This record gives sequence, structure tokens and C-alpha cells, in this order.
Amino acid sequence: MPSNARDAQTIAHKVVITTDGACVGNPGPGGWACILRFDGFVREMYGSEPETTNNRMELRAAIEGLRALKEACEGILNTDSQYLSRGVTEWLPQWKARGWKKKTKGESGTKAVVNQDLWMELDELAQKHRIRWEWVRGHGTHEDNLRCDFLAERAAREQTSSRGSVRKAADSQRTLRQGIADRSVSSDAK
Repeated sequence: MPSNARDAQTIAHKVVITTDGACVGNPGPGGWACILRFDGFVREMYGSEPETTNNRMELRAAIEGLRALKEACEGILNTDSQYLSRGVTEWLPQWKARGWKKKTKGESGTKAVVNQDLWMELDELAQKHRIRWEWVRGHGTHEDNLRCDFLAERAAREQTSSRGSVRKAADSQRTLRQGIADRSVSSDAK
């Protein structure tokens, strides 16, 4: 986060980022997706890895969403992952204070933070922005979360990726409704 008033003045844009990660098996082929909404525009991005975990894909989605921001921004990052949400808001400061170690349950020792490479990357990217991290219920009524879930699942299964294109938000609503309709058709077909 920007650390002083001068840094706060450099924040030019407001953004809402919604993210999700998926894995076919855990570990297995994984996918991530994020939707960025800013200044009346929307951008959808997704990607995949051949052998990974769901938690790594949740982190990757947030990293790629923040990496896509070209200037310091203020906004919200929505995630349905308790691991990501609690990790950023509760655990990260403690991990950093302990040299990227976490306490072991029931013992007095510590051990290395799992997925430390991604947590460190996420922390570095988040420092450039003023982001409020919000948990949303997965598979609920949050339309962008449903769309991210669809894109991440598809990316995991098909091992595809897209950096997306920026569209006016009105165009994105058609795409969002189509993605939800596609998901219900593919779910019905199973």
C-alpha cells in the first residue's frame, strides 16, 4: 500500500478485481482467471499450469490481476478463497516478521511458508496499490466470481490462456451472461 500522502496522490484509477483458481485433481492441471473492472471498461484474463494446486492457482489469479495494473490503483480484490483472503489480511504480516516462517501447530517451532514464492510476489505487487481484500462466497450470486470460476475451470481442463482484451463494460455484460449460460448448459450435460 502507498505509505504516505504523496503516494496516495499518485493513485489515478479505481479498479475492482475478481479472481478465482481451479484444479482438476489437487494437485493436477490448474487454471486461474481474473476480471478487472475500471473506468467503465472490463478485461478478462486466464491461464493454466500443467501440474499445480488449487491454492497456487488462487494466488496466481491475484498476482496476474495486480500485474495487469499499469499505474498505482485503489480498489477491491474479490476472492472466494479463504486461503488467499486470510493469507493477505491476517497471516502475511506475521510470516514476514518471522522471516517467511509460520508457527507449527502444537509445537514450538516454525516451518517455511507453503507457496512462499507466490506469496512474496503477491506481496510485492500489492505494495504498489491500495487494495481492500474481500472474500465472496464461491458459486453464489457474485456474477464476476461465477465468470472467473467458469474461465479458471476451462483453463485448467483445456490448458489454455488469454491476456484478454479491454472492452467497454456494457459489452462485457453480454459475455458474462453467455459464460453463465454456457456453464449451466455444460453442467446440465454432465
